[in-house]
Amino acid sequence: MEAIWRSRWCFWLITAIHLVALLIFIRGFLLTRTELPNSSHCSDVSQSPCFFSPTTTTSTSSSSSNSGDGCWTKPAIDRLVIIILDALRFDFVAPSTFFQEKKPWMDRLTVLQNLASTNGSSARIFKAIADPPTTSLQRLKGLTTGGLPTFIDVGNSFGAPAIIEDNFIQQMVLNGKRVVMMGDDTWVQLFPQHFNKSYPYPSFNVKDLHTVDDGCIEHLFPALFQEDWDVLIAHFLGVDHAGHIYGVDSLPMVEKLEQYNLILEKLIKILDGESSSGGLHENTFLLVMGDHGQTLNGDHGGGSAEEVETLMFGMSFKKSSYPLPSDFDTSSCALDLAGKKICISSIQQLDFAATMSVLLGVPFPFGSIGRVNLEMYALATGTWSVEGANMENFDNQAKWENWLHNYADVLCVNSWQVKRYIDAYSASSVIGFSSEDLLHISDLYDKAQDNWLQTAKNLLIHQNKSYDSPIHVLTKQIDTYFNFLTNVSDLARSKWTEFNLRMMGVGLGIMLASLFLMFLASQEVNKAGVTFFSLHGDSRISFESVFAFIIVAIRACSLLSNSYILEEGKVASFLLATTGIIKLRDSIRKKKMIFEAIVLLLLVTILRLTIEIGLIKQAATSLFMKASHSWVLGVVLGDPIWTFVSEIGPILALIFLIFLLCKTIGSIPGEGTLKYTIMGTILSYMLISVHWASESKIPVVAILLRGAGRNFIPRIVYFIGLGQLLLLIFGRYFDLDKAANWKSSLVLRIVAVLSSFSSTIIMLSGKQGSFVMLAFLIGGYCIVRLDSMEENAINPTVGLFTFNPLVVIQWNLLAVCLFFVTGHWCAFDGLRYGAAFIGFDEFILVRQAILLTLDTFGFSLILPVLGLPFLALGQYLWDHAGCKRSFLLTRLSQVIIFSLLIIINFKYKLIYCLLFINKLIVKLLYIYF
Repeated sequence: MEAIWRSRWCFWLITAIHLVALLIFIRGFLLTRTELPNSSHCSDVSQSPCFFSPTTTTSTSSSSSNSGDGCWTKPAIDRLVIIILDALRFDFVAPSTFFQEKKPWMDRLTVLQNLASTNGSSARIFKAIADPPTTSLQRLKGLTTGGLPTFIDVGNSFGAPAIIEDNFIQQMVLNGKRVVMMGDDTWVQLFPQHFNKSYPYPSFNVKDLHTVDDGCIEHLFPALFQEDWDVLIAHFLGVDHAGHIYGVDSLPMVEKLEQYNLILEKLIKILDGESSSGGLHENTFLLVMGDHGQTLNGDHGGGSAEEVETLMFGMSFKKSSYPLPSDFDTSSCALDLAGKKICISSIQQLDFAATMSVLLGVPFPFGSIGRVNLEMYALATGTWSVEGANMENFDNQAKWENWLHNYADVLCVNSWQVKRYIDAYSASSVIGFSSEDLLHISDLYDKAQDNWLQTAKNLLIHQNKSYDSPIHVLTKQIDTYFNFLTNVSDLARSKWTEFNLRMMGVGLGIMLASLFLMFLASQEVNKAGVTFFSLHGDSRISFESVFAFIIVAIRACSLLSNSYILEEGKVASFLLATTGIIKLRDSIRKKKMIFEAIVLLLLVTILRLTIEIGLIKQAATSLFMKASHSWVLGVVLGDPIWTFVSEIGPILALIFLIFLLCKTIGSIPGEGTLKYTIMGTILSYMLISVHWASESKIPVVAILLRGAGRNFIPRIVYFIGLGQLLLLIFGRYFDLDKAANWKSSLVLRIVAVLSSFSSTIIMLSGKQGSFVMLAFLIGGYCIVRLDSMEENAINPTVGLFTFNPLVVIQWNLLAVCLFFVTGHWCAFDGLRYGAAFIGFDEFILVRQAILLTLDTFGFSLILPVLGLPFLALGQYLWDHAGCKRSFLLTRLSQVIIFSLLIIINFKYKLIYCLLFINKLIVKLLYIYF
């Protein structure tokens, strides 16, 4: 008894040290940038060396009652309408002629294309480039603050805290602008006290394509005829949700885009009708934009081109706007479907806050490092009156020179603000920027300012001379400011993330201390009659022990390469296949269990093929979850035969799982409570089959089961799973009917624990779940069986028990493969958000977080960890029935210790941090039983 308690305290100590080390290390590794409390104020501009005066005319703006003369700049517009179409891909708006191949989702927002291609129109399409991570919270935060997002902020995506940094919304409120918001409720979480009116709608139910959009429509059009706002924000979510559930290439996506086209057409018609002289929208600027893009599967969060490329469409309702001179026009042009010329410019989302601040005449946010985009600024101000590079007309040349002078003044204030922020950040931050970087930035800024002083003198000297010289000088000055601002943004992108090296070092040191404690614990286990590495009667370490060490080393080293991290699933399947070949060699040499070795290799081949052909990405969409497996074989999806097979296959797999559970119950007498638990799983499997059948594409089946309810059955399955866990926890106090021997009892307990989780995990995984569960069982069975064939594994005479670490490595690699096979990958866009809403329509943070966690880690962490005792049971089930129970306990301890040793190699990957918590729960469950 004393030894048992000692082992328990040892486990608790090691677990606690691991958790402390990981928390400290992560705290140092995932720091956000320092958020300064400073705010910009109108009076600050007096400290700048710039010559800009707010009374300088920058536009043909009519004065509104609350615009005044501006603050740092005179407002160029009176009102701003921002329409955000969440997850708006660039190719949703750009004409299909800009791409090599036309896709079904292209050319749906034709109203924007037509306006941008109309000659003389004050409308332009911009390709907007976002900075990853491309989740909505980070994008809204980056758009409004003018700063760059940070990795750790993604953790707040499901419960966004209010922004404490200075931002565009706050500046509008402080300067008397009235802001109205409707749509995505993330806005009111970020800005809880900033809106004059707000109409938020829950944003996390990705299965709901219409509630948020309908709410926007309900409030948007009446607001256009009201005078109680200066900035109107409408954030639509239908396209984002359609992508998450159905993917980009789907009918719901096309329908959403066509709906948006009608909405925008009506919106523009209203604005244009009120844009005449004295009208409500005489000087209103319209901005239609996306916060980020999305992949073909509807995912976003990463940094791929599909995710970071979105769109901005700007439109001024002034009638005097013309294209920029060719020297400043950076757009690319092509013909649209109607044969009209259409040009598309580019803009960094980083520039949004600075550009909109200038247009509305409010100070730049203190932390903004973006620049005022020239083409967007020109589109809104509308003061130039020439086309192309023709400067022969005196009035045109004078207006163009005046416009360039105003824009250079704006860039001067822009550069001064960015330099002020960089200096304050470096002084306040723990690490900040290096002295070399700061010196380089200061030199560029001083050069720009000195050049501006010289430019001002030249303009005074040449004001009555040739106009070529002032335009050339102003153009050169603008380029100088561009150079400074570009270098600052590039520096911030490369070095923004801070690492607290001291905390990381402390965490790593504690981790090394835990390794030493693990070594001492393993020595205690060896004294009890267990050898960590099998010696087979001599002093030489076995081949499999050396091979196991090599596999672990390769696995750990692969995580040091970005390329191997991106292909982690393929690396894991390759290493698992390599270990399988070694086992096949041993089976052939010993002439036993050849069948199991071959089956394991065939299973790994199937898993590898699944990852290679891209099935994992399709699993993230409902197309896969609704059982369209036939495309893998190149069969038409609508083929009746393959539709029938794809509908029946998952249900047949569930029936086979039910058969296995029934066989388990029938083979072990007694243990009534545990059998009732397993019977609950059988009932859940039956309900899951009914649920899948109710969504069948087979008409007869769908009609018969139409009344089953879309949410009712999943909730029943979850309730049964929760009841099973409670029964496992408290049932032992009421279960008096024990099994005949401890081996049978433990097997039944392990099966009961696995089955209690499996039904919920299968439900969340969709119709792929039953196949993945079979793969897990087959792979686990083969691994355990092959491990049990090792010769001299137990020597009852001397009480020697040897443990082969290769079996734990195989178990771990199988779990990694299942993570990728189920449609996940190690990125934020690898989360299958739709799974969190199976059985529910409304969003509750804790509930949806639990379901999303079960779906993400169910087959790759939870079930494999719960199945670890089978590794310890393997040899006892098939070879050495007379061994004592104490040997099983020591082997189980060693399995867990070695598993932790392996997982330490993965400490740099965030998802593996949860494994320690799972192991803690599992170990407690094992000790309890």
